[in-house]
Amino acid sequence: MVKKIMLPLTDEAIKELKAGDDVLLSGVVYVARDAAHKRMIEALESGEPLPFDIRGQTIYYMGPSPARRGQVIGSAGPTTSGRMDSYSPRLLAEGLKGMIGKGMRSRGVKDAIKQYKAVYFAVVGGAGALASRNISKSEVIAYEELGAEAVRRLEVADFPVRVINDIYGGDLYQEGKARYRVDQE
Repeated sequence: MVKKIMLPLTDEAIKELKAGDDVLLSGVVYVARDAAHKRMIEALESGEPLPFDIRGQTIYYMGPSPARRGQVIGSAGPTTSGRMDSYSPRLLAEGLKGMIGKGMRSRGVKDAIKQYKAVYFAVVGGAGALASRNISKSEVIAYEELGAEAVRRLEVADFPVRVINDIYGGDLYQEGKARYRVDQE
């Protein structure tokens, strides 16, 4: 059964999510990758505000391609989440509640997800053109000079994701490996 969630994420919504759940997100999602994460952490360390109020928000690790004529955005596929692992615990401590990307997360990020009651979602890699169909608005809101790595604000409707890491320690990737492991004798 697919769960529909209106963003921003609430603690109540996050409590209902378990690794493996299919979810359709609607509302605002922010896009930020490595360079933007580095700048946001530098801002926090300098006592400066972040480019958006991060509390309750979801960040999508995505590198958009240019929009074709008549489209809001080009392909909107996920990038490897592990590249943000050194920054994610600090952003979760600041109130970030959701992350979207692809690939496994570090132990530190998974621990922070449990500690700060957040969730990590995945989008199917290679399906960026399909994902872009669920984006109705895209605008650069910070670090424009970073080009494709600038912070963007997206409006999404029924954006399909799957829960990978939940607040209970669930990890869909680890569960999948265990399910299909063949014990060697």
